[in-house]
Amino acid sequence: MARPLNVAPTKSNHLALSRQLDFARNGYDLLEQKRQILVYELMSRLGRARDIERRVAEALGPAFAALRQASLDIGSAALDDAALAVRLRHEVTLGDQVVMGIRLPTVAIRAAEEQAQFGLGGTSAGVDDAMTRFLAALPLLGQLAELENAVLRLARELRKTQRRCNALSRIFMPEYEATIDFISASLEEREREAFVNLRMIKQRLALEEGREPADA
Repeated sequence: MARPLNVAPTKSNHLALSRQLDFARNGYDLLEQKRQILVYELMSRLGRARDIERRVAEALGPAFAALRQASLDIGSAALDDAALAVRLRHEVTLGDQVVMGIRLPTVAIRAAEEQAQFGLGGTSAGVDDAMTRFLAALPLLGQLAELENAVLRLARELRKTQRRCNALSRIFMPEYEATIDFISASLEEREREAFVNLRMIKQRLALEEGREPADA
C-alpha cells in the first residue's frame, strides 16, 4: 500500500496532483509503447545475429582448417612472410540508423577482389585456399559486428525504459493516487463538518428567535 505524500489537503493541491498524475499516466503509456517496440527490435536483431553467428562459424571453420594445413605445408615462418606480402584493400562503410531515438551502427564490408598475391615458389595451394576462405567471411563478420552492437544498445535502452516504467507504475503513480484519495477524503470530511456546523448554527438561531428549527 503506497503512502500519501506529505502535502496539505487542499483543493489546489488536489488539482495540481491530479494534473501531474494524468501527465505521469500519459508518460507511462508512451514508455510502455517504446518498451514494446524495443523488445520487438531487440528480438528481431537477436534472431538475425544468431543466424549470422552460425554462418560465420560455418565460414571460419574451414578457413582456419585451411590455414592450419598451409602452416603444415610450408611452416609458420614462411606463412608469416607470405602474409606480409598480401596487398588487398577492403572497403568498410560505417553509418547509423535511428530507432526510437537510439543511434544504431550500420557496418558494410566489401572485400577486395581476389588477386594473385603469392609467387609460385615458397607457398602452397593451401595458402591461396585459406586466403580465399577468409575473404569470403569478411562481409559476414561486418554484419555480425553490426547486429551485436545493435543488440547491446537496444538491450541497454530497454533496461532504462523498463526501470522508468517500474518507477512510474510502482512508486510515483501509487503515491500520487494515495495522496489524491487522502485529500479527497479530507475535503469530504471538511464539507460534512461544515454542513453539520451550519445546521447547528441555523438551529440555534431559530431557537433564539423563538421558532421551530427547520430540518436542514
